[in-house]
Amino acid sequence: QFPFGRRLPCDIYWHGVSFHDNNIFSGQVNKFPGMMETVRKITLSRAMRTMQDLFPLEYNFYPRSWILPEELPLFVAEVRMMKDSNPSWKPTFIVKPDGGCQGDGIYLIKDPSDIRLTGSIQSRPAVVQEYICKPLLVDKLKFDIRLYVLLKSLEPLEIYIAKDGLSRFCTEPYQEPTLKNLHQVFMHLTNYSLNIHSGNFIHSDSVNTGSKRTFSSILCRLSSRGADVKKLWSDIISLVIKTIIALTPELKVYYQSDIPAGKPGPTCFQILGFDILLMKNLKPILLEVNANPSMRIEHEQELSPGVYENVPSPVDEEVKVAVIRDTLRLVDPQKKKKKDTHLIFPHLHGVLIFFPPSYHVMYNIGKKIQAEQDQFIIPYISLNFSNTSPSVEVSEELPDTAPGPEAALPSLCLKQVFPKYAKQFSYLRLVDRVAALFIRFLGVKGTTKLGPTGFRTFIRNCKLSNSNFSMAAVDILYIDITRRWNSMGIEHKESGMCLQAFVEAFFCLAQRKYKSRPLHDQVASLIELCECRLAALHGKRLVWGCG
Repeated sequence: QFPFGRRLPCDIYWHGVSFHDNNIFSGQVNKFPGMMETVRKITLSRAMRTMQDLFPLEYNFYPRSWILPEELPLFVAEVRMMKDSNPSWKPTFIVKPDGGCQGDGIYLIKDPSDIRLTGSIQSRPAVVQEYICKPLLVDKLKFDIRLYVLLKSLEPLEIYIAKDGLSRFCTEPYQEPTLKNLHQVFMHLTNYSLNIHSGNFIHSDSVNTGSKRTFSSILCRLSSRGADVKKLWSDIISLVIKTIIALTPELKVYYQSDIPAGKPGPTCFQILGFDILLMKNLKPILLEVNANPSMRIEHEQELSPGVYENVPSPVDEEVKVAVIRDTLRLVDPQKKKKKDTHLIFPHLHGVLIFFPPSYHVMYNIGKKIQAEQDQFIIPYISLNFSNTSPSVEVSEELPDTAPGPEAALPSLCLKQVFPKYAKQFSYLRLVDRVAALFIRFLGVKGTTKLGPTGFRTFIRNCKLSNSNFSMAAVDILYIDITRRWNSMGIEHKESGMCLQAFVEAFFCLAQRKYKSRPLHDQVASLIELCECRLAALHGKRLVWGCG
């Protein structure tokens, strides 16, 4: 632990909140720049909507969403239109503040007129979504799934999913929402931080019972009822990959801003928490993505009024320790330095992991290394970091409970899903290619906004202007879209066109040039045209340079 930072370089920096917890220039960091901003409810909803516009069937796992306050009139109009076309439709909606967490500020409504405008929604924007009224129930209770996903690399894209997760239960029997029960949070909201305050919350020493269980225990139960668990896992993997594909364009813009290409800098990885709800038909629905999922393996127990102690949580320990252990195994810098896969910790001081203040982890690792004369030993490394008594113990003698010298670590709990299944999903990465064009014309390193000159250069180099679309029309398009995006109440550190505004402009250009085609065909055709013309221009410049 280094409460005030550390000047000497480390192999791995383990930040508590974000990439910018400390200024670092080498090694690996457990956060991506911009991740917190990218997975906020509004930004996530916008990214998913873009993908739903391109591939509506592939992205139907995310509920229909509207952004408040800017889309309140649209929300009112669309709900009225749907009710007029289907009078039997009795929807429920859930309102989620953009910056909220742990269930803070979430509430249910039956009609757009019920939105609480008195709480100054202008200063606290929100997302309103269709509420899933028919979730899968276990023991008559609604629950969600917290799955841990490791984004190991952005370029090339590398994704791992933990083979087990947490199932977090409501604490009151579920009933479909009515005006009478809309306010009953212990029935409708699965957030652990809310339900732990319910008198019905059950802390269990078993991973199969209680208000928090392993996801694998739920799968076993479903399998015993004849459910197709393999298809469910396949659908969840597909959901995770598609969601990451929707997020990567924005992340790449942040990444090049903080770690410009060609300059020394750290590499990044990050553990994300995916919150997923299962419908009655076992279709998984994405609720949200958490950039900083809790890694606590204990809970507070009240001994007497106002007196609490931390008690181990077996279900948290079983899932989370494996996730962190195997994340460190996958990003182990020594693996990159040594071809011999046994040489993981050649020197006991060889891997230095940076933990920020107040980061809690209790962690045991058995590692196999190759000693002299080809004899194997297992250094036993025990880390116990807390506010009161940080300690690190390293011993080449095995404790009584440790496996024998021949035994290996447990098999990885993290399963690679990308690039393993890249061929099945590569056609979805259109916005990634649009983001590459955006980054190419940013000009100044370290910026995330495209200026008017950069936009004009993009149009000119890709030869997109003509007699029907003059450079004056190009300027008007830039001004109109940029002004609208800058007026949406999003925090802006710099002026110019953000990636989402550029994507909208690109879609407009594609629809103008390739009429009467599906949107994804229009966008794909314009991307290929731009890439082809830029490649030809680059080739000409190389010839001119040689001349």
